Amino acid sequence: MNAPDQLQPTAADQERLTINLIDPPCPEFSWFLHQWIGTPFRWGGREAWTAADWEAFATDSQVQTWVASVGGGPAGYFELQKQTDESVQICCFGLAERFIGQGLGGVLLSAAVRQAWAMKASRVWLATCSHDHPHALANYEARGFKLVERSEHPANNARESAIFHSR
Repeated sequence: MNAPDQLQPTAADQERLTINLIDPPCPEFSWFLHQWIGTPFRWGGREAWTAADWEAFATDSQVQTWVASVGGGPAGYFELQKQTDESVQICCFGLAERFIGQGLGGVLLSAAVRQAWAMKASRVWLATCSHDHPHALANYEARGFKLVERSEHPANNARESAIFHSR
């Protein structure tokens, strides 16, 4: 997305979803959200991160983590990262499985794009994959994103969430 006016925000009811910046940053909460929301969709690339890696990422001045809540509890989140070319990547974006299908994805993505532009982005972009939710690409396109590149990479392995492994 190359200009703020390309955003096509959803007309869905926004009252159910509260979206807040995690400030100060909390690496443990970022880890939890990534595990909880990303594991079912095989999000990869952070499996080997240490506590120090999570701390460095979450507290980076170019990174913002936003949490979406319904009824006071977390429902989803997104991460924004300003790149060296002044673009802003939506690094992670998603809803927990129990909140999918309630019309909240378009509201959350609209908020993510608005916040990315508020970071004085030269453009806003994201990446998706075939493991993403079946409606994800349609949501991205409905908000105004255009497919720029298609590539093939080895699939991320399915894995269990680490959240409950300490029991």
